[in-house]
Amino acid sequence: MRKKLKQYLFITLGWVFVILGAIGAVLPLLPTTPFLILALACFAENSPRFHRMLLNHKWFGPPLQQWEQTRTMRPKVKKKVYLLIILTFGISIAVLWGRTGLQLMLVGFCITLLWFISRIKEAEREV
Repeated sequence: MRKKLKQYLFITLGWVFVILGAIGAVLPLLPTTPFLILALACFAENSPRFHRMLLNHKWFGPPLQQWEQTRTMRPKVKKKVYLLIILTFGISIAVLWGRTGLQLMLVGFCITLLWFISRIKEAEREV
């Protein structure tokens, strides 16, 4: 019973991450790939069918396959991620003009996120 519950929980979480990733493909403020990587991880042991479905997806499949095989990111994608992070955090900080505490918090999150992204290795060639 506990194993089935865990399986359903991870499949549900996986679909939540897929939905967030799909929304992120349309909205520039929400990232796509991190949510899909989380979904891939949720499906890996709990739903091989959904796992394969993500890996074979026309648009999302290639970067997810690359991540799963090499734990790397294409340099072009990495540059886009940096740009989106800086733009979205910059806009958010500007919107919160005069609220120094919130602005500093966003700056801290931005720096932390940029640091995490910088730690991801770049692919030498496309997979």
